[in-house]
Amino acid sequence: MKVSINWLGKMAFEGAGNSGFIQKMDTDVSVGGEDNAARPMEFIALGLAGCTAMDVISILEKKKQPVAGFQVKVDARRAEEHPKVFTEAVIEYQVTGRGVDEAALLRAIELSVEKYCPAQAMLVKAYPMRYYYKILDEDSKVILKEGEYRSG
Repeated sequence: MKVSINWLGKMAFEGAGNSGFIQKMDTDVSVGGEDNAARPMEFIALGLAGCTAMDVISILEKKKQPVAGFQVKVDARRAEEHPKVFTEAVIEYQVTGRGVDEAALLRAIELSVEKYCPAQAMLVKAYPMRYYYKILDEDSKVILKEGEYRSG
Protein backbone atom coordinates (compact mmCIF):
# COMPACT_ATOMS: atom_id res chain seq x y z
CA MET A 1 0.00 0.00 0.00
CA LYS A 2 1.23 3.44 -0.86
CA VAL A 3 -0.18 6.72 0.40
CA SER A 4 0.80 10.31 -0.09
CA ILE A 5 -0.11 13.41 1.85
CA ASN A 6 0.01 17.07 0.80
CA TRP A 7 0.21 20.09 3.03
CA LEU A 8 -2.66 22.58 2.60
CA GLY A 9 -1.33 25.22 5.01
CA LYS A 10 -1.17 25.64 8.78
CA MET A 11 -1.70 22.09 10.09
CA ALA A 12 -4.10 20.93 7.36
CA PHE A 13 -3.25 18.08 5.00
CA GLU A 14 -5.01 15.94 2.47
CA GLY A 15 -3.92 12.54 1.40
CA ALA A 16 -4.91 9.52 -0.61
CA GLY A 17 -3.94 5.90 -0.89
CA ASN A 18 -4.30 3.28 -3.59
CA SER A 19 -8.09 3.78 -3.72
CA GLY A 20 -7.66 7.42 -4.73
CA PHE A 21 -10.19 8.71 -2.21
CA ILE A 22 -9.00 11.95 -0.65
CA GLN A 23 -9.03 12.30 3.12
CA LYS A 24 -8.41 15.54 4.96
CA MET A 25 -6.60 15.94 8.29
CA ASP A 26 -6.28 18.87 10.63
CA THR A 27 -5.79 19.52 14.30
CA ASP A 28 -7.04 21.70 17.11
CA VAL A 29 -6.65 25.49 17.02
CA SER A 30 -4.59 25.31 20.23
CA VAL A 31 -1.78 23.57 18.35
CA GLY A 32 -1.91 25.57 15.11
CA GLY A 33 -4.75 23.93 13.21
CA GLU A 34 -8.16 25.20 12.19
CA ASP A 35 -10.19 22.24 13.55
CA ASN A 36 -11.58 21.48 10.06
CA ALA A 37 -10.98 17.72 9.76
CA ALA A 38 -10.23 14.50 11.61
CA ARG A 39 -6.96 14.00 13.47
CA PRO A 40 -4.41 11.39 12.33
CA MET A 41 -4.96 9.22 15.43
CA GLU A 42 -8.70 9.26 14.74
CA PHE A 43 -7.95 7.66 11.37
CA ILE A 44 -6.11 4.83 13.11
CA ALA A 45 -9.07 4.19 15.43
CA LEU A 46 -11.50 4.52 12.51
CA GLY A 47 -9.44 2.03 10.53
CA LEU A 48 -9.63 -0.44 13.41
CA ALA A 49 -13.41 0.03 13.75
CA GLY A 50 -14.01 -0.15 10.00
CA CYS A 51 -11.85 -3.25 9.52
CA THR A 52 -13.59 -5.32 12.19
CA ALA A 53 -17.03 -3.93 11.26
CA MET A 54 -16.64 -5.06 7.64
CA ASP A 55 -15.60 -8.53 8.81
CA VAL A 56 -18.41 -8.96 11.32
CA ILE A 57 -21.24 -7.67 9.12
CA SER A 58 -20.02 -9.79 6.21
CA ILE A 59 -19.98 -12.92 8.37
CA LEU A 60 -23.39 -12.15 9.87
CA GLU A 61 -24.84 -11.70 6.38
CA LYS A 62 -23.32 -15.03 5.26
CA LYS A 63 -24.93 -16.63 8.33
CA LYS A 64 -28.23 -15.06 7.20
CA GLN A 65 -28.70 -13.17 10.44
CA PRO A 66 -31.62 -10.68 10.44
CA VAL A 67 -29.51 -7.56 11.06
CA ALA A 68 -31.39 -4.27 10.74
CA GLY A 69 -28.69 -2.06 12.26
CA PHE A 70 -25.03 -2.45 13.13
CA GLN A 71 -22.54 -0.20 14.85
CA VAL A 72 -18.99 -0.63 16.11
CA LYS A 73 -17.66 1.75 18.75
CA VAL A 74 -13.98 1.98 19.63
CA ASP A 75 -12.77 3.68 22.79
CA ALA A 76 -9.02 3.95 22.16
CA ARG A 77 -7.41 5.32 25.29
CA ARG A 78 -4.23 7.35 24.99
CA ALA A 79 -1.17 7.98 27.13
CA GLU A 80 -1.04 11.29 28.95
CA GLU A 81 2.49 12.10 27.80
CA HIS A 82 3.91 12.46 24.30
CA PRO A 83 3.87 10.64 21.97
CA LYS A 84 0.35 9.95 23.39
CA VAL A 85 0.10 6.49 21.88
CA PHE A 86 -2.95 4.31 22.33
CA THR A 87 -2.60 2.31 25.55
CA GLU A 88 -5.70 0.13 25.23
CA ALA A 89 -8.89 -0.15 23.23
CA VAL A 90 -12.41 -1.24 24.07
CA ILE A 91 -14.40 -2.35 21.04
CA GLU A 92 -18.18 -2.63 21.29
CA TYR A 93 -20.31 -4.29 18.63
CA GLN A 94 -24.01 -3.30 18.66
CA VAL A 95 -26.33 -5.38 16.51
CA THR A 96 -30.01 -4.52 16.10
CA GLY A 97 -32.49 -6.96 14.63
CA ARG A 98 -35.16 -9.59 15.24
CA GLY A 99 -33.81 -12.95 16.30
CA VAL A 100 -30.09 -12.28 15.90
CA ASP A 101 -28.28 -15.36 17.20
CA GLU A 102 -25.75 -14.63 19.96
CA ALA A 103 -23.57 -17.59 18.96
CA ALA A 104 -23.42 -16.32 15.36
CA LEU A 105 -22.35 -12.88 16.56
CA LEU A 106 -19.69 -14.33 18.85
CA ARG A 107 -18.33 -16.45 16.01
CA ALA A 108 -18.24 -13.41 13.70
CA ILE A 109 -16.32 -11.42 16.32
CA GLU A 110 -13.97 -14.36 16.89
CA LEU A 111 -13.20 -14.69 13.19
CA SER A 112 -12.55 -10.97 12.87
CA VAL A 113 -10.30 -10.86 15.94
CA GLU A 114 -8.44 -14.11 15.37
CA LYS A 115 -8.25 -14.43 11.59
CA TYR A 116 -9.42 -11.69 9.26
CA CYS A 117 -8.90 -8.12 10.51
CA PRO A 118 -5.34 -6.96 9.75
CA ALA A 119 -5.82 -3.75 11.74
CA GLN A 120 -6.61 -5.73 14.90
CA ALA A 121 -3.83 -8.24 14.26
CA MET A 122 -1.32 -5.41 13.98
CA LEU A 123 -2.56 -3.08 16.71
CA VAL A 124 -3.14 -5.75 19.37
CA LYS A 125 0.65 -6.25 19.31
CA ALA A 126 0.99 -2.65 20.50
CA TYR A 127 -1.76 -2.48 23.13
CA PRO A 128 -4.45 -4.68 24.70
CA MET A 129 -8.00 -4.78 23.39
CA ARG A 130 -11.27 -5.83 25.00
CA TYR A 131 -14.37 -6.80 23.03
CA TYR A 132 -18.00 -6.35 24.11
CA TYR A 133 -21.26 -6.89 22.29
CA LYS A 134 -24.93 -6.01 22.58
CA ILE A 135 -27.87 -7.42 20.67
CA LEU A 136 -30.85 -5.06 20.61
CA ASP A 137 -34.43 -5.68 19.59
CA GLU A 138 -35.26 -3.92 16.34
CA ASP A 139 -38.60 -2.51 17.54
CA SER A 140 -38.05 -1.65 21.20
CA LYS A 141 -34.25 -1.09 21.10
CA VAL A 142 -34.13 -3.06 24.37
CA ILE A 143 -30.88 -4.94 24.95
CA LEU A 144 -31.67 -8.65 24.58
CA LYS A 145 -28.16 -10.03 25.09
CA GLU A 146 -24.83 -8.53 26.02
CA GLY A 147 -21.46 -9.80 27.02
CA GLU A 148 -17.75 -9.90 26.41
CA TYR A 149 -15.80 -11.83 23.82
CA ARG A 150 -12.49 -13.02 25.22
CA SER A 151 -9.75 -13.61 22.69
CA GLY A 152 -7.74 -16.82 22.75
